[in-house]
Amino acid sequence: MPVTTPAARAAAPPSDTAMPQDFGALVRQDPEIAGILLAEAGRQSSTLQLIAAENFTSPAVLATLGSPLANKYAEGYPGARHHGGCEQADAAERVAVRRAMSLFGAEHANVQPHSGSSAVLAAYAALLRPGDTVLAMGLPSGGHLTHGAPGNFSGRWFEFAGYGVDPDSGLIDYTQVRALARARRPKAIVCGSISYPRHPDYEQFRHIADEVGAYLIVDAAHPMGLIAGGAAPSPVPYADVVCATTHKVLRGPRGGMILCGVELSERIDRAVFPFTQGGAQMHTVAAKAVAFGEAATPAYAVYAHRVVAHARALAAALEDEGFEVTTGGTDTHIVVVDPGPLGVDGRTARERLMAAGMVVDTCALPYGDARGMRLGTAAVTTQGMDEDDMARIAALFGAAVREEGDAGALRAGVRALAEGNPPYPG
Repeated sequence: MPVTTPAARAAAPPSDTAMPQDFGALVRQDPEIAGILLAEAGRQSSTLQLIAAENFTSPAVLATLGSPLANKYAEGYPGARHHGGCEQADAAERVAVRRAMSLFGAEHANVQPHSGSSAVLAAYAALLRPGDTVLAMGLPSGGHLTHGAPGNFSGRWFEFAGYGVDPDSGLIDYTQVRALARARRPKAIVCGSISYPRHPDYEQFRHIADEVGAYLIVDAAHPMGLIAGGAAPSPVPYADVVCATTHKVLRGPRGGMILCGVELSERIDRAVFPFTQGGAQMHTVAAKAVAFGEAATPAYAVYAHRVVAHARALAAALEDEGFEVTTGGTDTHIVVVDPGPLGVDGRTARERLMAAGMVVDTCALPYGDARGMRLGTAAVTTQGMDEDDMARIAALFGAAVREEGDAGALRAGVRALAEGNPPYPG
């Protein structure tokens, strides 16, 4: 029962405290924004979400994001805040840190970064100085903006050298990585990408970094959820610093985190606050704690392995549809395909897929100048789809790119598959 009178509110136990999550209040206060949110809910439930960086959080995570912690200013760290009234904020952050350390076997965790890019910025700030040389995957091979893009802080403040992949296999060329490291003597080596569907060899990266006296920074934004579920190898034993996001496969709120050893913990914490950020978003920090708790369960481990199985099934089915699958498959949730054999490039293919209700990204391909497409299976797996559904998705995907059949019927097929597997079943 809602608490409605002052006397009732005073007598109510903490568990009965009214929470400001009444959607009806938003409808009454701001119908324009309420309409936008409802429309977005409709879009997500009637189309197929195949963007590798997206997923559906749990209702518990969503509830935490809309909690009273959204009102709290909490600059600093637990026990050393710059604002009063942080007792519960401290408690929430301590839980998040403890759960992150336990989940990933790390000596230290900072859960305050607002995003994966913020986490990488803080890692660079802790370990580097402007003008230092950094070795990272080249952008055409799948490197992230924070790995040296000219328009990003990384490309403006540091000297980046980009390693690539073997042109035939599409796999990381470790001989090239070692040769570049010896020639450029970087202060840090970054291992990670946004569109590499295979597991990096973290141990080999560690050896190369040690050989040239470089820090090893692993940008694990994409595989972190798989690592949490035991479906991908962990970089924690090898890296000096691990940066990650808390959404994507991990199914938490949009945000970042950093893992490191105790010897770098103070430098990392100071690089996050006060060097690169102000107050932490405490509702998001608490939601990260919820997600870490969910990821520590056996059910989540099953989910993570299903994500990979579904990606492999989708890759095989798309190959049967005539797409070229880079590296010949995947180890992760990511599938990168070239629609070139079907006579179109990635941008044209994306437009056709969007018209059919399939939401995808384009990405660089490790050869030539054409754009490919990067797909992910995290969201559709969260919805409960199975390997047979991956075959259905591939068939719809191929028909949309080839512009086969009736467009209305194709869109109806996509809608039926999406609505038959709602992200938040009623």
